[in-house]
Amino acid sequence: MTEYKIHDLERLSGIKAHTIRIWEKRYGLIIPSRTATNRRYYSSEQLIKLLNISTLASNGFKISAIAALSDEDFAAHIVRLHHQPAGDAACSAYISKLAEGMLGYNEQLIEDTFASAAREMGFFSTITNVVYPFLAKTGLLWRTDKASPIQEHFASCVIRRKIIAAIDTLPLPLNSGKTYLLFLPPNEWHETGLLLTNYLLRSRGYRTIYLGQSVPYEDINAVLKDIRPDFIVTFFTAPRPSSEISEELNTMAAIAPFATIYYAGNSSLFEDLELSANNIAYLNGINALLDHL
Repeated sequence: MTEYKIHDLERLSGIKAHTIRIWEKRYGLIIPSRTATNRRYYSSEQLIKLLNISTLASNGFKISAIAALSDEDFAAHIVRLHHQPAGDAACSAYISKLAEGMLGYNEQLIEDTFASAAREMGFFSTITNVVYPFLAKTGLLWRTDKASPIQEHFASCVIRRKIIAAIDTLPLPLNSGKTYLLFLPPNEWHETGLLLTNYLLRSRGYRTIYLGQSVPYEDINAVLKDIRPDFIVTFFTAPRPSSEISEELNTMAAIAPFATIYYAGNSSLFEDLELSANNIAYLNGINALLDHL
């Protein structure tokens, strides 16, 4: 059984650890187990319950009212949120269901949740309003910590496959306008964010040249001799010095002055960047990409 610390609950639910402790003491909503040294730890079932509590609380339910619900009424309210018109309530319920599927290694639940959300709000809206927030909340867009819970590795593989399948359903772009070159730099293997970007661009009819993971820069230089993309998109997630990222981006900007270079990924890596070119821009999340499009 996977054991979660209170800060894992905080990260996945969005509820502060201090608030979780208050809810435990005042309402008995979830009861942690204790180690021999009296540290709290929680099961997957308790984390799933907290995610559902968070969903109800974010949709107008008072904590005291949630605590008074029977198990049957609690489950019924969660199901009811799925059947509301597409909006914040439905999206938060779908996100919780994806998390439940992740924690329980339940691929069928993840598949069913995708399908239900797509029927309700369309696939593009599902990607932008359900899948992306789920990936961001769980850290699956940029998580590279090998010590992270194995459920997150499981979910990352399922989500990655879903995005690739979605890309395969799109027609080849007929738009002869803007071209985007997408790749991950050397020793970057976590491509969920890049795949999601590729889907969003292709769904809008743009031509993308997708090179994938850990592409040597000499290969990028060779490509740039043959084509002149309007935009270059790359992600940085693996730990490395800011000076190294700065050098890579500045060099690329000098080689491709005709293109705007967008970089994205783990924001903690970008705090001390020193960028000397004016054709480099930070892509801060999905809304920034949608605004650009």
